[in-house]
Amino acid sequence: MLLAGIQMLSVQPDTKPKGCAGCNRKIKDRYLLKALDKYWHEDCLKCACCDCRLGEVGSTLYTKANLILCRRDYLRLFGVTGNCAACSKLIPAFEMVMRAKENVYHLDCFACQLCNQRFCVGDKFFLKNNMILCQTDYEEGLMKEGYAPQVR
Repeated sequence: MLLAGIQMLSVQPDTKPKGCAGCNRKIKDRYLLKALDKYWHEDCLKCACCDCRLGEVGSTLYTKANLILCRRDYLRLFGVTGNCAACSKLIPAFEMVMRAKENVYHLDCFACQLCNQRFCVGDKFFLKNNMILCQTDYEEGLMKEGYAPQVR
């Protein structure tokens, strides 16, 4: 796999037109893209699977097995899938996930496994016996075990 950057360059009027790596025609547009050490029309640098214009979807592209791909299609074709630690269902390689140590979760499954409270950015969570717990349930569990949480 090669992760490559895409540069948008403005064509200077006094320069000789460059050849497009996609269609082999001269680039006479105002702008061109440079990727993989080649020059491209904006319309010619596309994902081999979904045909999205790579200059529009970001500043990177992926290439593998002679294919030029967007991030989503690269991950769909070559990424690693796994199972959610909470629901055990498959997580596609291109899906956003939450991680806690070696556990991986769907975003919707990343919640306290006792009270189902969803976590917001900045919320504390605890991983105990491979279960995600909110602070309240974690502290209640400690109290039941005879440990008092430290208050700071």
